[in-house]
Amino acid sequence: MKHWIERIASDLTNWNVDQHVIASGTSISGSIHIGNSCDVFIANAATKALHKLDTSARTIWIADDHDPLRKVPYPLPDSYEKYLGIPYSKIPCPENCCSNFVEHFQKPFLETLPAFGIELETYSGFKMYHEGTYNDYIRKSLEKAHQIRKIFNQFREHPLKEDWLPYNPICENCGRVNTTYAYEYNGDMVKYRCECGNDGVMDIKSGEGKLTWRVEWAARWKIFGITCEPFGKDHAASGGSYDVSKIISKEIFDYPAPYPIPYEWITLKGDAMSKSKGVFFTPGQWLEIGAPETLNYFIFRSKPMKHKDFNPSMPFLDFIDQYDRVERIYYDEEESSEKETLKLKKIYQISQTVDIESIPESTPFQPSYRFMTVACQIGNDDQEIFNILKKNSQLPPEMEGKTWSQIDLEDADRFKMRIKQVKNWLNIYAPDFVKFEVQNEIPTLNLNDNQKEFLVKVAHLLENRDFTPEELHDEMYQILKELGLKPQKAFQAIYRVIIGKKQGPRAASFVLSLDKDFVIRRFNLEA
Repeated sequence: MKHWIERIASDLTNWNVDQHVIASGTSISGSIHIGNSCDVFIANAATKALHKLDTSARTIWIADDHDPLRKVPYPLPDSYEKYLGIPYSKIPCPENCCSNFVEHFQKPFLETLPAFGIELETYSGFKMYHEGTYNDYIRKSLEKAHQIRKIFNQFREHPLKEDWLPYNPICENCGRVNTTYAYEYNGDMVKYRCECGNDGVMDIKSGEGKLTWRVEWAARWKIFGITCEPFGKDHAASGGSYDVSKIISKEIFDYPAPYPIPYEWITLKGDAMSKSKGVFFTPGQWLEIGAPETLNYFIFRSKPMKHKDFNPSMPFLDFIDQYDRVERIYYDEEESSEKETLKLKKIYQISQTVDIESIPESTPFQPSYRFMTVACQIGNDDQEIFNILKKNSQLPPEMEGKTWSQIDLEDADRFKMRIKQVKNWLNIYAPDFVKFEVQNEIPTLNLNDNQKEFLVKVAHLLENRDFTPEELHDEMYQILKELGLKPQKAFQAIYRVIIGKKQGPRAASFVLSLDKDFVIRRFNLEA
């Protein structure tokens, strides 16, 4: 059974090329999120899959930083509307922390990539134009403008004008690039009109202009020898960018279009990600609450054109549980059907940030993320949180007899990282009903006699023996049945006396996570 990334790599081995170039690209129009960075993750995975087949391949990333600003991205002020239409590369940094707008949004993204095991060569559209990389392609596009117009018109309801040229100079007057119309050229000099009223002439060698997108895309396929490229479903639509650029690439630049990998958008809580509306989630934000492998898993657990919705609130706990289950299945620590096991093991391998040869031979320390949302609100430090897991049988057998100081350094680092991620999740994304604080004093109570007696009887149990969470759960149910008390009312009593709320974590585990003497006193309503 092959993963879809492996099938793509297998297809690419049939291409007669010395080296595969897997391209990715991103418009630097604001924060780069997990939706528009899918190009990078998929391209990197395809390159790694080719390496496994002993096929030469490399990943490149092109910043579309010479494109015009079309909407002001969140959280920039409305004053940035004056830059609409101006290339990103010419817009100042919004916080004066970087050289310009591009670096401000690009730098945080590129800095996260090593954590995901992504290696790539980076290129700038702005630099490519100013260094003359595109010059010959601009010249050819101008010479064959009539052919390009015909290609475009095949897919247009309203034909382009006969004098239209596939090049947009940056207006010398207003600085915009999406408001200019090039209509005549002589050698390297291009005449244009701008909506601002300016009539100008631009030398293509200045770099102060750019090919129209679909021509530019085809040109850079040949420039880099690109053989495969992932891109969003909008480009893959019938008559969309890929269909048009594919023809231009073949008929104008004499180059075969790369193997396409279209993918579906990732939504955030059901809404389309939007930089201008502030609806997005970045890879950096992901690393604050989860391991890098889990984002890879989110992307690669289903086919690229399948809808993916991400919700960092409560559904995130279910998602992490799923990933942890896949990890256990990979290491044969949990049973599954043969078909599912083969499928999930492939997904797990693709999701790792290291090559398959470097995946650990034994299951990494896997403290429950869900349980740690409780432990991290009780324990004051790493050691206390570790001991809470130990009391609740949340440690692997080989760690049960160890103290915090005796665990391996690698396990300790993994544990500390998950503590950090869980605390970040609690602070930023957890709903209020998940959050609690153990009260130093007995809260104001409204308990009936049966509830009070229930607490006293549980306190008596705890005084006389130690329990596992399962054992204590069963004993508590036995008591509430004897008292004719509904489970909801019984557990409400526990939560009210400890955290002053009507609901909380799973009762038995919660009780065992706390200091025993404290719980006994509190259940006896002594302190």
